[in-house]
Amino acid sequence: MKDIIIANLSSDAIKIINDIKKGRALFLIVSASTLISKIRGISIAGENPELTLYTPAADLEYLFLGKSLSIDTIPKTPEGIPTPAIITRVCKNLLRIPTLALNAGCYVKPKISNIDLNGKYGEDIRSRRALDLNVSNRIYENCKIFINEMVNDYDVFIIGETIPGGTTTTMAFLAALGYECYDKVSSANKDNPKDLKRKVVEEALRNARISDRMDILEIASIVSDPFIIAASSLLEEIIRNNKYAILAGGTQMASILAFLKERGLKIKKTIIATTRWILEDNSSDIVSMVNEIYPIPIIASNISFKNSRFSGLKKYEEGYVKEGVGAGGIACYSYIKGIPFEKIEEEVEKEYERIFL
Repeated sequence: MKDIIIANLSSDAIKIINDIKKGRALFLIVSASTLISKIRGISIAGENPELTLYTPAADLEYLFLGKSLSIDTIPKTPEGIPTPAIITRVCKNLLRIPTLALNAGCYVKPKISNIDLNGKYGEDIRSRRALDLNVSNRIYENCKIFINEMVNDYDVFIIGETIPGGTTTTMAFLAALGYECYDKVSSANKDNPKDLKRKVVEEALRNARISDRMDILEIASIVSDPFIIAASSLLEEIIRNNKYAILAGGTQMASILAFLKERGLKIKKTIIATTRWILEDNSSDIVSMVNEIYPIPIIASNISFKNSRFSGLKKYEEGYVKEGVGAGGIACYSYIKGIPFEKIEEEVEKEYERIFL
């Protein structure tokens, strides 16, 4: 297992890896928006702040169609670095894994078939609550219905995300619960804008008026985003049905653990699968954050673009983008199912060439 990095709880990680090798898996991509992404400097998941609101829809369109319909090109940073969905799409196609898009609250509706959770995009938490509580309840209950309709057909559920600005709302949510998270949450930017994020979060918490009497769904409705609510509900039902879960993402996944911890749920048969770039990010610390909140195994793909022919891919090695759209998790699962990372890297090169050249 040389191509998968085990970051903590190695014996638990190995057991889960071995258990899921033969299971039938379903890949779920949860898409959502938060108006926090429009704050200049918060997110580079789009060529400019306004375009970050189009990124979730465009990511889903590209993942399934090989092209984006909501914008003229696939999502990329202002520097032209492509969305991590380029990795996700390659792995999805190599695995031929059934994949479903869940719209928890996209500002721009995806122009592909998707499961609409009847949610809404998250508001700017500095001045307004992220979601009305009735909207959060709808998202939460609709996710329960969805999983319970699918649960008998699959053994493993892989949950990925596309939500620009989501690391900032994760920081706000975890800070509201009292966790030391300001220096632990990652960023798609090479230079993590932690001071800006802290300023946004502190302003949000000053205006939030959160009290100990509130339950976790109400707190999440005030200072989180639609993804956190949807993914927490999905994972809760997966666990209650005694199935395996792969949280395919970076530091945002810690928010799901915090949510379910507050619900009093024992989190079992669950692993976080991310990228090497997240583990190597000196500006964040996913391992200590997860260990503080609810220790579960963390693994990472060892995919490398160091020898890529394309500067847009080499930028990943410099600390840009790092993770998203389930890239690390689906890459790890591909390897577990027998697809070597060399094959994934080769196919990503071909996909990049198809898109941009």
